[in-house]
Amino acid sequence: MRIGTGFFIITILLFIFSYMLIIVVDEMGKVHSIESVLDEHVNIKEIHLPTNSYIYDRHGNLISEIYNGENRIYLSFEDIPQTIIDAFISTEDRRFFDHKGYDPSAILRAFLTNYKNNSIEEGASTVTQQLVRNIFLSHDQTYDRKLSELLYAYKIEQMYSKEKIIELYINSIFFYNGVYGFEAASQYYFSKSSNELTLAEITFLSAIPNNPSHYNPIQNIENTKLRQKWILQKMLENNTINEGNYAEAIQEEIRLNLSQKVDLFPDYITYVHYELTQLIAEKEGYNEQLAKASPEKKQAVQENLDQRVKTLYEKGIKIDTALDPHIQHKSIQAIQKNISNADIQSSAVVIYHPTHEVVAITGGKNYKKFDFHRGFQAYRQPGSAIKPLLVYAPYIAEYNVSNQSSVNANSFCKNNYCPNNFGGAQYGSVTLETAFKNSYNTPAVRILDQTGIDTSFRYLQTFNFNQVLPQDYGLPAALGGFTHGMSPLELTKAYTTFANNGVYQSSYSIRRVTDLEGNVLYEWQEMSQHVWNQSVNQQMKALLHKVVLEGTGKRANLPSSYIGGKTGTTNSFHDIWFVGIRDDYTAGVWVGKDRPASLQSVYNQGPHLTIWRDIMR
Repeated sequence: MRIGTGFFIITILLFIFSYMLIIVVDEMGKVHSIESVLDEHVNIKEIHLPTNSYIYDRHGNLISEIYNGENRIYLSFEDIPQTIIDAFISTEDRRFFDHKGYDPSAILRAFLTNYKNNSIEEGASTVTQQLVRNIFLSHDQTYDRKLSELLYAYKIEQMYSKEKIIELYINSIFFYNGVYGFEAASQYYFSKSSNELTLAEITFLSAIPNNPSHYNPIQNIENTKLRQKWILQKMLENNTINEGNYAEAIQEEIRLNLSQKVDLFPDYITYVHYELTQLIAEKEGYNEQLAKASPEKKQAVQENLDQRVKTLYEKGIKIDTALDPHIQHKSIQAIQKNISNADIQSSAVVIYHPTHEVVAITGGKNYKKFDFHRGFQAYRQPGSAIKPLLVYAPYIAEYNVSNQSSVNANSFCKNNYCPNNFGGAQYGSVTLETAFKNSYNTPAVRILDQTGIDTSFRYLQTFNFNQVLPQDYGLPAALGGFTHGMSPLELTKAYTTFANNGVYQSSYSIRRVTDLEGNVLYEWQEMSQHVWNQSVNQQMKALLHKVVLEGTGKRANLPSSYIGGKTGTTNSFHDIWFVGIRDDYTAGVWVGKDRPASLQSVYNQGPHLTIWRDIMR
């Protein structure tokens, strides 16, 4: 009986054990590897730290540093001085090259200390864990955050070499005052590169990240020096420096030499930012997308384009421009000198027409970066400045007339449109040259009517004026009567055609865009269009020359191998223009008020002409 009972119990236990074994085996089959758990819960893609971008003038001089809140100059591992690595390894993580992202002995020691004091007082974070905090996690002192930190650190150690991790760490640490990474700190606090620093300066900077506000050297330099001394002691203990190095560094006086962010020529730089967006839109197909998108979807395409530009800036790019600082200064000074009225504004554009480069552009009097830019954003009626492009050149091209041919300068009226000459004057039959240099109105309207509106506007389309609308196709356009008009940049670009034998090619400020290693990313493609033949162009240059020599533009006259241009004045003196050509430069000047109003009080002083002359002198 007892044997049977025992056998039964053994059988039951064996069944239970077998059942439990099956369950355990089944559950073990469901257990994920630590790698799969990490892949599921720790989502780390390739790490890219934002770094600074730069804009240069035509001579290769830095004129603008670009960063948004994080001033960082990224250094590769090979470019980081060994002393910097030694300083952080000695103080933050002596076993960095031995552990797998976390240090068990340090964690145990920190746990016991925190348990004893019933608070989190010691962190035991490795360099890898600190990197995780800098990039992915907060700096909250909680055990939940600490556990996440360990998982992330383990994952990063799988993804990257030790050299790459220390490279990322040294480029990510915060040095206060908006400075991230050691190289930016070196240039900000000492105005020199990290490879030029002494041991004392390296350890001084290495003190800041431990508690950036407490060790901010601008306000708390004595605190910084105390931690610097502690860092030197740790480096000595770790045998990365000797007694002589230690003593010399302790005795060296630290002298801060703060640098300022390079941000010159706000007028020109604002335009470069705009043009870069246009360049990327052209090269990467955004323009095509915008052209095809419905009104509702255009905003989404524009947002994608803006994000693309932002990403490029954060990756780090160099933009080489055609800026001529001397001409830019002269343009700004000429406007300041000749426009004294507080409510009157002006913009000037200067193009070096042999290479089709915008060498200077101003956004307005006392311009501030990224404000409304009158050079390329202000669309104003051009007045008679449009006559060479829309009226006279097409007429000469279509009818092969000479500058001495006759045109009626008396009153004109057609379909209830009855423009007058200035002051209502009647001039009778005059030569083309006389009508042009004195900017008579009725001959221009007659010529446009004879050439044909559609024919004349086909010539104008070549210049890609952005705001010319179908409703602008009419006789008033001969005198600058457009719904919106042209920007100073657009009109100046168009006039370069006269300087280039009748060939139009758009002008740009950006020569090339490269990555930080110098690899070319973007360049404008040169595309030219032959607008009118050499004979027509020579006649137009002769007419433009007469304007400056004898006509409405005499105040702009300067000694030059060639000089020519055209004035423009809109109704009620709301806008006054002069666009002229001299030697190698084409320059345009607009004067007006942001809210259109009469400039009659200053018109007789000819500010548009004196500004142009002062720039081109």
